[in-house]
Amino acid sequence: MVPELVDKYIFLVQSFVEAGENGLSLEEIQRRWCNRYNVSSYPRRSFVNHRAAIEEVFGLSIECDRSSNRYRIAEGAVDGREAVDFLINTFTVNSLLTLGKERLGGRVSVEDVPSGQKFLTVVMQAMLDNACLEMTYRRYLSTEEECREIRPYAVKEFGKRWYVVAHSEQASALRVYAMDRILALRRNGKSFRMPKRFDVDRLFEGSYGMYLSLDEKPVLVKLRATPREVAYLRDLPLHPSQVLVDETEGIFALRVVPNPDFVMELCKRGNRLEVLEPQVLRDAVKDELKKALMLYEN
Repeated sequence: MVPELVDKYIFLVQSFVEAGENGLSLEEIQRRWCNRYNVSSYPRRSFVNHRAAIEEVFGLSIECDRSSNRYRIAEGAVDGREAVDFLINTFTVNSLLTLGKERLGGRVSVEDVPSGQKFLTVVMQAMLDNACLEMTYRRYLSTEEECREIRPYAVKEFGKRWYVVAHSEQASALRVYAMDRILALRRNGKSFRMPKRFDVDRLFEGSYGMYLSLDEKPVLVKLRATPREVAYLRDLPLHPSQVLVDETEGIFALRVVPNPDFVMELCKRGNRLEVLEPQVLRDAVKDELKKALMLYEN
């Protein structure tokens, strides 16, 4: 189920997206709101607060044209914002499925993302308020619970999991926590100041997956793909830096830190994708495939 607060933000964003350049008057917004949530009124003050929250959460500014008193998403605000679009679309689809569950039952099948259900709204609201959180966390392959004080800087989705990128007070450094490993989360009454020019996409631009590679530099990776895999990689690139350098040979190039998640992704492609360089990555993929083969040969 989509958290109620985020659902309301999404509803407003979608309303302005649908309205386009013409925008919406306050009366139209209030009428839509009342119909959607079956309430008698939508105060102007609530709308003002929601506008500010949408700009904080999604980076989308809703401006008012004073000549017509109509509201619209600021020009150019959604251009090239694939990550924001994905977030909006994810919540919107979940909202629609929840709203029409009875009528759509047996006709729509989606995979569950359990980590986004319980703590996502708590984290996002804390981000809006710059509020510190007390977190009880259990790592994979560990039976011990850890208590951490964190400053939630950002959220990021990858591989059917939501993660919070946060400054850990205990480690005095940035850390990434999987939300499905969080056991408890609450505010502790403290607040923090966001670092200037923090950008989660820039933080991970040289990485694959959720590895923080602050001390590692991306390397040039070249891959050879089968014709069928070329088509798949065109539609869904492995990494934003990916380019097709030789269509005839199916050669792709990208710059990325070859972390374990990237090695596993390449192994998943089997004989459809071959690592050409660097040699250390080629060897790492080969070793993992050999280990997998040994399980079946033995």
